[in-house]
Amino acid sequence: MGTIVETWTSARCAQEWSVKPATWAGYVSRGQAPPPLAEPDAQGRKVWDPEAVRSFPRPGSGRSRAGAGPEAEALLAEMRAVAAEVEYLHGRQRELLRAGRGQGLEIAPMAKALGISRQTAYSWLEG
Repeated sequence: MGTIVETWTSARCAQEWSVKPATWAGYVSRGQAPPPLAEPDAQGRKVWDPEAVRSFPRPGSGRSRAGAGPEAEALLAEMRAVAAEVEYLHGRQRELLRAGRGQGLEIAPMAKALGISRQTAYSWLEG
């Protein structure tokens, strides 16, 4: 076996499998993911061989995308881009809501203009 040049942290492994880090940790503890490498990284964290993570038979409903093909991968990439855009737009809604509050606007018309409920507007202003 050759020297492993790149290693992944648990967070990167979780990202690769499209799961939360806690889910990844559960998979590892139950033997449903490859074990970490024997040597931790410089910060003392457990790390994994990327190829071992990619090739390990993944548990759960979203298992392997190996046979998905380039069209499916392109669709997944588009989905990730839309999710990032939605995240940005939610942030922008919050900014506009705070600006409106600063100008003395009432909650009901701001919520209606933003397409959110009054309860959501109140919670965003509190948070």
